[in-house]
Amino acid sequence: QVQVVESGGGLVQPGGSLRLSCAASGFTLDDFTIGWFRQAPGKEREGVSCISTSDGQTYFADSVKGRFVISSDNAKNTVYLQMNNLKPKDTAVYYCAAIAAYSCSAYLLYSPNIFADWGQGTQVTVSS
Repeated sequence: QVQVVESGGGLVQPGGSLRLSCAASGFTLDDFTIGWFRQAPGKEREGVSCISTSDGQTYFADSVKGRFVISSDNAKNTVYLQMNNLKPKDTAVYYCAAIAAYSCSAYLLYSPNIFADWGQGTQVTVSS
């Protein structure tokens, strides 16, 4: 059974950093693309970043480019989202999701409905 579980959210001051983890089970990362999405209150779900470990493809939304880094540890079957220089506008529930047979791309981040398996989300709050 494909399952992903997020962790690492919390409260951080503007300019601070957090690292989110997406632990995968029931599949190996090489066979799937992992996407990170976020949803703020009253807003639509937004694609943040994705990674395909099989071909090394990554992608970042313009809103986080240069501040967020995505990586994977295949031995731990875990994807990480390192978030630096956080801003209040980054406040949201962050979700990771898994999809097979697609490589990471902008199209994928704009198409969250393609992702079949989602975690429960982790809250990130950026506030002084």
